[in-house]
Amino acid sequence: MTLPSVTIVRRIKASPARVWAAITRPEQMLQWWGPDAGPTLSVVADVRRGGRFSVVFRLLNGDEHNPTGIYQEVVPEKRLVFTWDLPGAPEPESLVTFRLEPFEGGTELTLTHERLPDEEACKSHEAGWNGLLDKLPAFLGDFE
Repeated sequence: MTLPSVTIVRRIKASPARVWAAITRPEQMLQWWGPDAGPTLSVVADVRRGGRFSVVFRLLNGDEHNPTGIYQEVVPEKRLVFTWDLPGAPEPESLVTFRLEPFEGGTELTLTHERLPDEEACKSHEAGWNGLLDKLPAFLGDFE
């Protein structure tokens, strides 16, 4: 049985290096990571194979979430793969991949979230990732 997955593609007017920094540097992730306008409270991103990932964010409705994981593959400015575990959620660990491809004028970012347990989790994560990726171009436009 194949588990559901989500794939989202965005074309961003920023270099792969700038996009990579935004998705791997804790000080940058703190400024934009999260599915809505609620604050990101803490970030751990030990970006190396076997390194730990942990983000705590608060949604506008007051709910706090703390996805955690382990980096599985790190190819700077090209590919970042990590496990995804939501403590307290009934779903098993899943897998997130960010793939960055340069194009003239920017970066095509493809995010894939695999091994989701069901269509409901798929829809929820798709909405969350879209919310997060909606914020990335504005952050990169404001960041130097």
